[in-house]
Amino acid sequence: MKKGYLHLESGEIFEGELAADADFTAGEVVFNTSMTGYQEILTDPSYAGQIIVFCYPLIGNYGLNDNDHESFTIAARGVITGELCEEPSHYKADRTITDELNKHGVPCLTGVDTRLLVRTVRKRKTVRGIITASKELDFKHSLQKSGDEFLVDQVSVKEPAAFENHGPHIVLMDFGYKKSILHALLAKGCSVTIVPYNYTYKQIQQTNPDGIIFSNGPGDPAKLNAWASEYKKIASAYPSLGICLGHQLIALAFGSKTKKLDYGHRGGNHPVKNHHTGKVFITSQNHGYTVINESVNTNEFSILYTNVNDQTIEGLKHKSLPVQTVQFHPEAHPGPSDTAFIFDEFIMHAEASRGKVYAKV
Repeated sequence: MKKGYLHLESGEIFEGELAADADFTAGEVVFNTSMTGYQEILTDPSYAGQIIVFCYPLIGNYGLNDNDHESFTIAARGVITGELCEEPSHYKADRTITDELNKHGVPCLTGVDTRLLVRTVRKRKTVRGIITASKELDFKHSLQKSGDEFLVDQVSVKEPAAFENHGPHIVLMDFGYKKSILHALLAKGCSVTIVPYNYTYKQIQQTNPDGIIFSNGPGDPAKLNAWASEYKKIASAYPSLGICLGHQLIALAFGSKTKKLDYGHRGGNHPVKNHHTGKVFITSQNHGYTVINESVNTNEFSILYTNVNDQTIEGLKHKSLPVQTVQFHPEAHPGPSDTAFIFDEFIMHAEASRGKVYAKV
């Protein structure tokens, strides 16, 4: 393997070895604290435009398989690890992580002091970086403007896709959905129609849904403000569940505001507290933005969940409509399944609805 370098826009340079064939990429540098699930993380569309630093040192030790992808491609722009296993051991493994990175042309820098790198990212907060084979680099001329990209449009479906089943009909609005959300709904008997992020209320009406899920996805939720009025119409009319970016979009649609976190929440060990019961759940998360606590209209929404570590909002519940949002991932993959019951609650509302429109809009 040849030498490679991560150049941060704040000036730091981290040396490692280029494990994959591709040797140049640029994006926001983020870190994930999960100890397993690297395949799901790499293929999560919410990582579009980002370079992932894996905190857990050993990556690739159980290989990859055809079942655990969250999308059809690697969503991340680049990968950084402390170690990389090229001889995986698992009965399902049929290829190495390097095989997959090469297939999709994604660079990987390994042998990096990831502990120091994560400390640096936490110190610098939002920081962009470049993986390259060159130690010398004109950063400003080499870095594409990743912060200005409209990433949702890159990962959302362009045409609807339908999955028939015997249960209520759920429309999954795709901002960069994870396959495991679809599978969780199908496993519970739901019929599912996946539609593009820019579907209007009238188009949604034509699908005759019993419930709506606003999916996860990448980037700044404010970039979708042009569709906020449509999202409010949709959520007001049908039982709705927002997940991750979907949570932020519903909040924005009803008048709340969002902001970028210093370095985001990414990993499978984030504690959130339910304020109705006092119970704490360990959750899987992947987001860089949060709903501003003070911006929520508490006459309309209850703040149902907050993050135990930093008190940011983790979930909202409408006081008169069957609308709930969660910042974390109830389907997990990877991560704990403590909050899988949230799908059951949503499906119960969808079954009770069976086409009923809750608000005339």
